[in-house]
Amino acid sequence: MGLGISVGILADLNRNDPEGAAYFRDQLEVLNRYLTDQMLPLHLEPESLPPLARTTCTSFPYSFLHYLRRIYARARQDPAWSATPCARDEDPALDPAVDEETFMFTSHLLCHSDAEGFYLPVDFTELITGDDVLGGFAGSTHRLQEELVVCAHALGIHLDHDQLVEGEAERLDRLSTDGPFFREITVWLALWEAVGISLEHNTAIAFT
Repeated sequence: MGLGISVGILADLNRNDPEGAAYFRDQLEVLNRYLTDQMLPLHLEPESLPPLARTTCTSFPYSFLHYLRRIYARARQDPAWSATPCARDEDPALDPAVDEETFMFTSHLLCHSDAEGFYLPVDFTELITGDDVLGGFAGSTHRLQEELVVCAHALGIHLDHDQLVEGEAERLDRLSTDGPFFREITVWLALWEAVGISLEHNTAIAFT
């Protein structure tokens, strides 16, 4: 079992699993009630979409997510920090920086379930949270994108106006299979691609 990063989930389920589509439609309606309460635009998830090309790994062990969260937390506390690998005998989820930044309840990358929940392509800062919210928290795709940029700087990922520079995707693909930050880069690539699709097609990112 592992974490899957999905986009266009409702459109996909409409074709393949109508019962599953009804469940996710209900979950998204819960989030719209919170958006209404905060006087934010509603999210209208597309019921159909063209095929969405995914070029990166879209699932990985749950533990991989914590490695990227450690990068973000440390870079958030020290913007000049260049990433160093997590030691073999250390648990990235227990890094003091992760604990400190998580309990600020401002990070959309950190304050999210490891296994379920959504990022919506709606521009908001305050996290959506509640007992009826799938996974406990929902975040904004826009804020997730900003936090991935912070991670990119620490990991030495080269961006130009929030786009990977030419040849960078291929370089990162190699590093995601053989390099000291293979876990972090695997997760970063999956989320970065999902963010782009989410914003382009106005579709939620779903952790599944």
